Amino acid sequence: MLDMFFSPRSVAVIGASENPQKLGNQVLANLIQSDFKGSIYPINPGSSEIMGLTCYPSVLDVPDDVELVVIVVPNRFVADVLEQSGQKGVKGAIVITAGFREAGGEGVEMEQKLLEIAGRYGIRIIGPNCLGVIDTLAPLNASFAAGTPDKGSIAFMSQSGALCTAILDYALDENIGFSHFVSLGNKADVDEVALMEAWSDDDDTNVIIAYIEGLRDGQQFIKTARETARKKPVIAVKSGRTASGSKAVSSHTGSLAGSDAAYDAAFLQAGVLRADSVQELFDYSTAFAYQPMLKGPRVAIVTNAGGPGVMATDALERNGLRLAELQPETEQVLQA
Repeated sequence: MLDMFFSPRSVAVIGASENPQKLGNQVLANLIQSDFKGSIYPINPGSSEIMGLTCYPSVLDVPDDVELVVIVVPNRFVADVLEQSGQKGVKGAIVITAGFREAGGEGVEMEQKLLEIAGRYGIRIIGPNCLGVIDTLAPLNASFAAGTPDKGSIAFMSQSGALCTAILDYALDENIGFSHFVSLGNKADVDEVALMEAWSDDDDTNVIIAYIEGLRDGQQFIKTARETARKKPVIAVKSGRTASGSKAVSSHTGSLAGSDAAYDAAFLQAGVLRADSVQELFDYSTAFAYQPMLKGPRVAIVTNAGGPGVMATDALERNGLRLAELQPETEQVLQA
């Protein structure tokens, strides 16, 4: 269960700041402005109050329980504050800080240390190297994004924080709403599989969309995506199609991109619809957000012109659907 990320009772921002130029300031401001109903605790040993909230030297000094922490401190301090969070009984950590596996070298060991600490205390981690998490239902904006999207029925996940920002801008312009919005970053712990499992039976989510750079466990992804796609559409944009793109992916989030043909086959096995662009991703997701899942391959076309009808028929055939043969009674009603 990942409820601690989407409906926590309390959130601590470790690295909260009074400086508007700091990410810790933006995260805390977003939390407050999102009208989050739970308790918010700024953590910074150099401040006693930030944005009208009592600020504590460490998460261990907070007098009440803390369910979720958002960590925005330099990477060399992340392990220590995660250890303190475990001692406090924290259940979830969003690690926005970068400079881990994606940086190579020492960063790989630092990320492994986070997993070791999380394993000892039973903490789930989103990140590191991520934008954060937004849940419009809670409501909760535990990110440094510039805005909060409208409430909707689309759940979105992405390895790229920058792409999250671009998609949020697009969604705000087009009035596209989300139920959940997650920047996965390096996926040290929580990944696409974990989120699909969480959202598969979520009544507030009708469509799941994803930007994927690489998968940790292809077989588990296929298994989970296949089970999820039986209940609601799963749509993905997979980057790193070319050799140069794959190399760029590795330097971005430390992911192994894999061959494009392998991903095509995996998506086909899993029933995942692959989009070739962000525009196509939203075309698909917007349609599926309002269109119930088909019960079969037969589709009837209603048109007032021949040309569009022919084009629609061709599109059906290309996508494995076929024209429905109407009963005489139905034809009579339509012609009346």
